[in-house]
Amino acid sequence: MALSRIQMPREARRGEVVEVRILIQHPMETGFRREADGARVARNAIHSFACRYNGAEVFRATLSTGIAANPVLRFFFRAGETGDLDFWWLDDDNIEGTAKARLVVA
Repeated sequence: MALSRIQMPREARRGEVVEVRILIQHPMETGFRREADGARVARNAIHSFACRYNGAEVFRATLSTGIAANPVLRFFFRAGETGDLDFWWLDDDNIEGTAKARLVVA
């Protein structure tokens, strides 16, 4: 599982637009790079990402090999009530990653 770093406010007002940034540590190998001996490095990139807020999907992305290593994703959603943001991603080796953050709505 990849490590991640989430940047977002801890608190928001009801109805406020909240910015979320998540950095996922992942090599994002394209499959085009070669080792010193000429052997091709196997493709392994994150291709699916989703975020749920209190169970409702608020963001989804399909990524390609054009994304750099350690991708940073940025999106916005409207705060409704206090709850959890559940982040999920899947790479070409079928390894899933998850992360969680809590937003307190006043």
